[in-house]
Amino acid sequence: MADPQPVAVSTSTAPWSPWSGHRGPLEVHDDFRVLDDPLEQRDFTEVREEGGRTVCESTLVVQGMYCAACADTVEAALAGRGGVLEAQVHAATRRLTLRWDPARTRLSELAEAVGRVGYRLLPMQQAFAVSERTRETRRALWRLFVAGFCMMQVMMYTWPEYVTEPGQIPADLLQLLRWASWVLSLPVLLLASGPFFGSAWRDLRQGRIGMDVPVSLGILITFVVSTLATFDPTGPWGHDIWYDSLTMFVFFLLGGRYLEHKLRDRTAGALDALMNRLPEVVQRERADGALEAISLKRLQAGDVVHVQAGQAFPGDGEVLSEAATVDEALLTGESHPVTRRRGEMVVAGSHNLGGTVRVRLQRVGRQTRFAQIVALMEQASTDKPRLARLADRIAAPFLVAVLLAAGLAGLYWWQFDPSRALAVAVAVLIVTCPCALSLATPAAMLAAAGALARRGILTRRLQAFEALAAVDTVVFDKTGTLTQDRVLVRDVLTRPGVTRAQALAAAWPLARASLHPVSRALVAAAGKGPDAPAWEVRETPGRGLTAQGPDGQTWRLGSAAHCGLDEATLLASGRTLADVPCAYLCDEQGWLATFVLDEGVRPEAREAIERLRALGLQVRLLSGDRLGAAQRVARMLGIEHVVAGVSPEDKLATLRRWQAEGRRVAMVGDGLNDGPVLAAADVSFALGHGAPLTQTRADMVVQSGRLTDIVATVEMARATLRVVRQNLAWAAGYNALAVPLAVAGYMPPWAAGLGMAASSLLVIGNALRLGRRTPLLLQQAPRAMPAQPAAT
Repeated sequence: MADPQPVAVSTSTAPWSPWSGHRGPLEVHDDFRVLDDPLEQRDFTEVREEGGRTVCESTLVVQGMYCAACADTVEAALAGRGGVLEAQVHAATRRLTLRWDPARTRLSELAEAVGRVGYRLLPMQQAFAVSERTRETRRALWRLFVAGFCMMQVMMYTWPEYVTEPGQIPADLLQLLRWASWVLSLPVLLLASGPFFGSAWRDLRQGRIGMDVPVSLGILITFVVSTLATFDPTGPWGHDIWYDSLTMFVFFLLGGRYLEHKLRDRTAGALDALMNRLPEVVQRERADGALEAISLKRLQAGDVVHVQAGQAFPGDGEVLSEAATVDEALLTGESHPVTRRRGEMVVAGSHNLGGTVRVRLQRVGRQTRFAQIVALMEQASTDKPRLARLADRIAAPFLVAVLLAAGLAGLYWWQFDPSRALAVAVAVLIVTCPCALSLATPAAMLAAAGALARRGILTRRLQAFEALAAVDTVVFDKTGTLTQDRVLVRDVLTRPGVTRAQALAAAWPLARASLHPVSRALVAAAGKGPDAPAWEVRETPGRGLTAQGPDGQTWRLGSAAHCGLDEATLLASGRTLADVPCAYLCDEQGWLATFVLDEGVRPEAREAIERLRALGLQVRLLSGDRLGAAQRVARMLGIEHVVAGVSPEDKLATLRRWQAEGRRVAMVGDGLNDGPVLAAADVSFALGHGAPLTQTRADMVVQSGRLTDIVATVEMARATLRVVRQNLAWAAGYNALAVPLAVAGYMPPWAAGLGMAASSLLVIGNALRLGRRTPLLLQQAPRAMPAQPAAT
């Protein structure tokens, strides 16, 4: 395919909206070409290489969706098109994850394909802009008002027939009341019911049966039959006047969908708030010191920006002002402001709470920590749990069964009481709409994910809730997970004639050339160190450092083997300690010093492990460190099952062996070497201070790094599965009870509409209890800021 032609895109700093004047349903001729602009795509598209070809993954919002059948329609419109590798729509959040080949298609062409079936694709930032939200809410409220106002008037005109005996109301007055009801029902049919008819027509054009098909049939049949009775009172339908049922049903259904819309936004609101957190316009400092207002997308690493009080930092950068008071709550889960002084880092998305702050940006766009968090949450919002996929598959054949059941019920009643046949068929159509079934799982899991996100625990995969609730074993890495993410020098053993300060000063030129945690600990213990030229240092991964000093003497720092020392001899001579991590320094004369290291067990580690055991889980330790060091930490924490001294490949093999034994394993890690085992575990946690690549392999990311948050997440997962089961049981039980009542003629259409709307609201309300539920450990979590990240 030819390269796309350049697209003229405004450089205005106002929020972009190519359809800002759009008011009605999506038209095919709308201009989607702006979606092809590479600068705009940076906000919602990730480009990667797969199998020697370029693949784009875009996350967009689908407007005009109302149910799971809408999601199926959008997926069907994209499936099989040239260049589309995968298209998945999450019905509860209306988000589309689209993997496509830029060499074979354009994003604008795919948006047009979705437009032809009546839906609208927008980037998240624009779809959730305040103006768009306000417009959508106003339309929903206006329809609800029309339906509610007309319903009250119709009920007023219909009520006399319910409270009087036949013949008490003169025929001409009764006919006048019916005509008034008919006039008042017209706005309900033509305006308020528009979303139902539009959705049903889209589904039928695509040869599909969605949830709004039986609803629309029920509305149309009710109105047509009532209209025939109004125009011909002596005809076969003269007694079938259902304007009250019609208006009540539409009002209840619109009211339920409006509340569902509000609750859905509240459930998935953590991501929406995060997406719109960065400022659209930034004050950048020019070379002459003057300020210029530029778009966020034009920023580059190295720019100096001025961030006003109350504004979010646009990128990760270094504070150039004396100090800055920063709110990092949405990124870390910590509620207290923190102070970042000159030279310290601030992260994109955190808010400046003080005066104007000067910041030199080091990472912008997708390279920021903020962008990584957004990517993690985007994946969660578009993930379809197994139970949700199962419900979606059940919904489609269930709707076909609904139509057949309504038709058969109508035919059955026609034989005995033709005047009630249509009422029964309409009630069956309405009462069996499976909205509650489709909402049962995603509503609960999104509510739980939102509650955890507000505490700094990010969910990458909603399916993880189901897996986590079923685990029986939690496996921890040691270094940086159960222990502190930094190493300290606890003691220094030296050869005669060498002091502690001299040993540290001798190790400093080697240690400062490495980012290894042990090297950083030695640099910190030595202080600034002597003013000496940098040595030429060679690092052997996993062993240590080698350098030649200014006097030509060779120095080694690292393990005993790297220094040519025998650990048994060192232990016998008192030059090292048993089962304690140590680093050694030697010169050409041999051993010079032993640095006794202490990782320090995390203060909350014992509490977390005890709580996991109280939940019935077995705790194991899987570490690449030496057996003695791992056993020392295990004894301190009461962990009985320890596997240590293993490579990343051996870690993976050990985990798979446990799974083959029937164990369902949750893995907790933070380092690059934990990536394979995190990906293979049934469910996995990465700590917030860990390597970014590690976090991309994990199902959950604990921003605070607190191990007690893992326990709280397990509790939340179990509560979520209980709510999902309750929702599914309610949805199934409601249909099992309501369908026979409707078939038997004991449930009029208005009651069927009320029951269906109430069923959906009950499911969502039950799910929202998870959003209000704060696990005890989260309430009692320490409020200290997480430690600064260490090199991994």
